[in-house]
Amino acid sequence: MNAPQPDSDGPSALSSGLKPRHVTMISIAGVIGAGLFVGSAAAIKLAGPSVLISYALAGTLVVLVMRMLGEMATANPDSGSFSVYADRALGRWAGFSIGWLYWWFWVLVIPVEATAGAKILSGWIDWPQWVFALIITALLTVTNLFSVANYGEFEFWFALVKVVAIVGFIGLGVLAILGILPGSDASGLHGFTDYGFFADGWSGVLAAMLTTMFTFMGTEIVTIAAAESNNPVEGIRKAVNSVIWRISLFYLGSIFVVIALTKWNSASLQENGSYQEALNNMGLSKLATVLAFVILTAVASCLNSALYTASRMAYSLGQRGDAPKAFASTNKRGVPQVAILASVAVGFLAVFGNYLLPEKIFTYLLSTSGAIALFVYIVIAVTQLRARAAMDKAGARPAVRMWAFPVLTYLTIAFIVFTLGAMALREDQQLNLFLTLGLAAVVIGIGVAKHGFRGGSEDEIIRAVESADTAEVADDVATSGPPRV
Repeated sequence: MNAPQPDSDGPSALSSGLKPRHVTMISIAGVIGAGLFVGSAAAIKLAGPSVLISYALAGTLVVLVMRMLGEMATANPDSGSFSVYADRALGRWAGFSIGWLYWWFWVLVIPVEATAGAKILSGWIDWPQWVFALIITALLTVTNLFSVANYGEFEFWFALVKVVAIVGFIGLGVLAILGILPGSDASGLHGFTDYGFFADGWSGVLAAMLTTMFTFMGTEIVTIAAAESNNPVEGIRKAVNSVIWRISLFYLGSIFVVIALTKWNSASLQENGSYQEALNNMGLSKLATVLAFVILTAVASCLNSALYTASRMAYSLGQRGDAPKAFASTNKRGVPQVAILASVAVGFLAVFGNYLLPEKIFTYLLSTSGAIALFVYIVIAVTQLRARAAMDKAGARPAVRMWAFPVLTYLTIAFIVFTLGAMALREDQQLNLFLTLGLAAVVIGIGVAKHGFRGGSEDEIIRAVESADTAEVADDVATSGPPRV
């Protein structure tokens, strides 16, 4: 059974309002999440300086998954991204299931980020936190409702603030490490050499990897957003080819500076946060307000993307008949207003639930999305195995090609399965895994009941690739990674 396809020229078509600079910054913003600033201290506590290995492992997984997704997205850009590709390659039940799970993940991001932003603002202005949570969510909802260009413009400036802040932090950190930053109380690499490299051996590395892995969720948003630009293939190609240096600079580079200039096992690192602790040791404690503003920007960026991504996935599900038909409608500006409002409504309920429900109940609610990132990654990998065979049969040469296919694809799948197994064995991760598995079982059951447990269609993949309006762009393998196989 073939999935209904969007009519790119019809009244329900999305606009093409995103400019190249928007797509570029959206790809960067997807890597720099609020978790980098807020959650890195917990990861460092688990692994010590060896947390760099944890970030490198998680980052490598993301690079490989993005490479696979980029191959499919440049062959046939679509706002439904991997959900649409799973529809064709694995079956309608698969696209239905992963689409709704992904939507649920981003809907739950709304209350988390709104609450985080409200905590920062309530420290500046003595208002109830729920008021700020409401204001932040409402403001970004209005901008998303107006036009996709508004989303892109806000995300452009949010991303720019984060990039400038991290590059500035790394620059100051390098000066401090070299001992040439005036007023700095720390220099050299004592954080690596004086307190041990491992906090808990390789077990700590694994624990930290499980913590850091989910901070990368959002990297894939560019493949959704690019569908609303005039040149989606080029936007996706650039984003995929640059993901290695972005992860290396923003994550590995900044965490290297933090560890070098702090005592990783100190209580103050957990109390102040990793970046503030490093600034304190550099003699720059007065930048606390600046850092808080940067974190607030990261929170707003994540919330902005959550609203956008959830609505576009809901729109795509509506286009394929897997969500209410109204979700697939757009206004005269090409904005899926119903999909946005429905996603925001659920998000608002979760925001209020964060303040009204007992903390334990809300924790359970959040845990239902705890392993969705890994589910998304494994669906992308399995889908790419099937889609690549069909693309090769059709003679398609997308602008991005997976390296060392199929070896790296199989290794990626094996690594994800290993990670899921590690979550099952670690007591601190079991709630996330088992509640997510429970939710996934329910959603898959609904998908199978609706569409049957039929596999995908190779012919449908070929037709989609052949009908896609994409200009072939040469893949710069000399600078973007290993040669094609």
